[in-house]
Amino acid sequence: MVAYKDYYTILGVDRKASRKDIHKAFRKLARKYHPDANKSPDAEGRFKEINEAHEVLHNPEKRKRYDALGANWKNGQNFTPPPGWENIRMHFGGGPSGMGGMEFDLGGSDTSDFFDMLFGGSGFRGFNSMGFEPRGGMGGARPRPRETDITITLEEAFLGTKKRVALESIEYGPDGRPQRRVNTLDVSIPQGVKKGTRIRLCEKNGSSCPTEGDIYLRVHISKHPVFEVDGHDLSMELPVAPWEAVLGGKVRIGTLDGHATVTVPKGSRNGQRLRLRGQGLHDRKGGRGDLYARIRIEVPRTVTDRERELFEELAETSSFDPRNGVGSSTS
Repeated sequence: MVAYKDYYTILGVDRKASRKDIHKAFRKLARKYHPDANKSPDAEGRFKEINEAHEVLHNPEKRKRYDALGANWKNGQNFTPPPGWENIRMHFGGGPSGMGGMEFDLGGSDTSDFFDMLFGGSGFRGFNSMGFEPRGGMGGARPRPRETDITITLEEAFLGTKKRVALESIEYGPDGRPQRRVNTLDVSIPQGVKKGTRIRLCEKNGSSCPTEGDIYLRVHISKHPVFEVDGHDLSMELPVAPWEAVLGGKVRIGTLDGHATVTVPKGSRNGQRLRLRGQGLHDRKGGRGDLYARIRIEVPRTVTDRERELFEELAETSSFDPRNGVGSSTS
């Protein structure tokens, strides 16, 4: 059995919460339990749970499946027959050459639509020694490669990780009835994967196949509270004080593997990007992408009496006009 995780409880939201409320709760908890900010022993585990819960509940299709199937939403342990299943009748025995004597009566249902629903849109034309043949003809056609999705955190993409993947297929028993079969594979996700990477697997052991494999694993990276991902590059916002933007200086920031110091140039502008070479994700050639820090100038919401005096003095003595030429008129 798959242990049930109540994703709504993990994020602290109501089961009828909107996508906006779910994302808001995720960002709040992700900041609280991010390993860079929280050094408690259970922070990393909580952070992964929060990411997992957000990945499911923020996706309408995944949320629908989760609400219907609970703990088995991903592994598909509760097989829901498609419409028309109750009308199908099968017969095994002697029959036309090339069909193995197998006959189908769908009770008026559209054959192609029925098998599209049952076999993931691969279509149905007949049988060969490997099983169902995809659209395109009989005789020696290879079965359609299977593909499954897996979602990992940004930290897992950076370091590499191992995951257990459950794969479901439909097979026919001696009595001709369809049976659900679930296989699990232990898969190593190497450093250097990026969003959309397809990994070819062998069903025997989950390792990469040197020849044509029968399973493709498509990797997705969950949303991160700090970094945005673009291929192997990362980007983040860098809050700076007004005087730091004017005078320049060195600022310490967190990265995926520690900390780095970035130099803020004198006279920096809001939205200006600073590049930190080699601070992004690993690539498959042994290199790394870059990290881009976008400057966001922040102003203090409250000030002391002395700070107010200094700002007032600056306002009186400075000749800087941020609206020069904007909205002015001539008479």
